[in-house]
Amino acid sequence: MSANNSCTDVLVPLRNVSNVVKCIRDRVKDGESNESAGAFNLSNFWEVLNQAVKATSQEATTLSLAFSKPPLPSEEDCAKLAESIQKHVLALSTIYYWLPKSEGITLRKLVREATGEVLDGVVQLLDILLSSPLQSLSQEQLTSTGGVWASCDRFAQLPRDNRAAVLHVMASYIGMVKDALEEMYQALAESQDPFSDVLDDDDLEARGNQDTYWSESDRQLISKCLGLIKASGACLRKLSIAVQKNGKVDTAENITQLDDLADAAREISPSVDDLVLSLYPPVDCPVVDQNASKLAAILMKALQIIRSCHICLEGDFPWVQFLEGAVDHNLQEVKSLSEGSS
Repeated sequence: MSANNSCTDVLVPLRNVSNVVKCIRDRVKDGESNESAGAFNLSNFWEVLNQAVKATSQEATTLSLAFSKPPLPSEEDCAKLAESIQKHVLALSTIYYWLPKSEGITLRKLVREATGEVLDGVVQLLDILLSSPLQSLSQEQLTSTGGVWASCDRFAQLPRDNRAAVLHVMASYIGMVKDALEEMYQALAESQDPFSDVLDDDDLEARGNQDTYWSESDRQLISKCLGLIKASGACLRKLSIAVQKNGKVDTAENITQLDDLADAAREISPSVDDLVLSLYPPVDCPVVDQNASKLAAILMKALQIIRSCHICLEGDFPWVQFLEGAVDHNLQEVKSLSEGSS
């Protein structure tokens, strides 16, 4: 038997387990977790899940070391390695499925994403081993092994309940809106008409809106849109504080309300991005009006959900009302300017 045929035979179990892990990964990413038939112990879930994650990381290390230098593992050893990695990957995915929707969709999504990343890493490691099994330890193999370790280590930073999960995603949304606002301010500071130093004010105004810079009327419209974007950031920050102070996961209703808040908050950042993109020259006023109206509607919907949620106590109503007024005021200002410019 030739060396190539022998190598192919040895790697059959590894190739088979690679296909199995890919199927498991795809089911985790696309599938639903189980509904809890009875009392669910969240702390026990995390304990067992962390053990499974640690075991999977160790299995990836063992597998990588077995192929770190010639000669290849024997056919029997390769079969044992394949069987072991499959067992631990299956255990990890099974434990993820234990987590029911009733513990929070936001939490479940974060755990699903983290589990999927581990499985992606294992698939990548297997593919690299299959593509170059006779080589010494390569940089690709080191990188992919480290990738599995990193994705496993991420579990230690995951939120432990749905309140913490909602706060986690809120922080990312706040950051995105802050970045969009800073981007707009920076663009305004850097952008100017290239002829502004040679034309007087009347000539500049007569030039109107050009494709490469903002006219004065554009800047006035943008300033009102920035008011809406600031209101978006304020809404997310105040919401995050309220969840931090008053959020509860003691009942199914409260957990569901936290998910509703996360869903409402998730819509804000993409709408802010749409508005910001429409503000770059050449400014199309009807598009700006449309995007501003969409963002305002999303903010009003979010504020309505906040009003009806357990996180909104009597002392929170003033800031909710203030933001509703700010959103409406800025939207009317945008509409007035955009209609006058169109």
